[in-house]
Amino acid sequence: MKIFNLDKKNKSYRFVILFIFFLFLFENQHVNAMASISIIPKNAVFQGEPVLIQISGVKLSDIKKITFDNKSLKFFIYKNIPSALLGIDLNKKIGDYKIKLDYKNGSSSEQFLTVKERNKYQVAMEVPENLGGNSSENQTKVINTLSIENNVLSVIKTFAKPLWSKKFIYPILNHTVTDEYGYSRQTGVYTLAHKGVDLKADVGTKVVAMNKGIVRIAKTFQVYGKTIVIDHGEGVMTFYMHLSKIKVNVGELVQQGQLIGISGDTGYVIGPHLHLTVRINNISIDPIKFLELFK
Repeated sequence: MKIFNLDKKNKSYRFVILFIFFLFLFENQHVNAMASISIIPKNAVFQGEPVLIQISGVKLSDIKKITFDNKSLKFFIYKNIPSALLGIDLNKKIGDYKIKLDYKNGSSSEQFLTVKERNKYQVAMEVPENLGGNSSENQTKVINTLSIENNVLSVIKTFAKPLWSKKFIYPILNHTVTDEYGYSRQTGVYTLAHKGVDLKADVGTKVVAMNKGIVRIAKTFQVYGKTIVIDHGEGVMTFYMHLSKIKVNVGELVQQGQLIGISGDTGYVIGPHLHLTVRINNISIDPIKFLELFK
């Protein structure tokens, strides 16, 4: 009787183990079947463009991590959907890159994003008189000063989580682009990539925050002129340059649409305009394409 009972117990244990095993397989298949990776824009971008990745059919708690080119991305919730923002560098090597999604149950899914070559061209740009004129000496001086200013702007801290929940908006009412993103400016022997857009803005135009965030920079630079940088959290930052007036202070929490400055013609400019830069994890991407992600 003892042997019979023991054998009966072993069969029960085996049944329980098999049940748990098949339940685990079912859960894995269920998560994979329900999950859907959406890439905006769809499956292909040019160098210098942003990407919005959204995961439908699963909860954020089901996801372990997401990677692009073997580098981890951060998730946030946008319109109740787990999402991640990705910035493609202007000089990113063209080709196909894997986006991999790992689930907490041990399963995974993947999709590929094609990075296409951007048409890059050069335009000659002289050093303006307000910076000393277009001598070779002044050209070198401007480049050295620009390097110092870029170093300041490259180490700005970012809040750990997104501070925004609404879509991003343009910083001025009339958003006519006068200089696009991605081309290069030739200043003497130096070549500078234009990693932002210039928006038509007469001196005195009101400039507002594109979304909720914390002011990290509000100061005057020699090349960039009067500049404001807003940190929107999780690596997303907006830069407003060549202003005539600054209306906010460092550390201030600003709301979307709040007046932050007045446009102008300070710094390295030929005429008045608003230079706008958007960065995702310290990668400057096309601001117009960024705004299109949230239509």
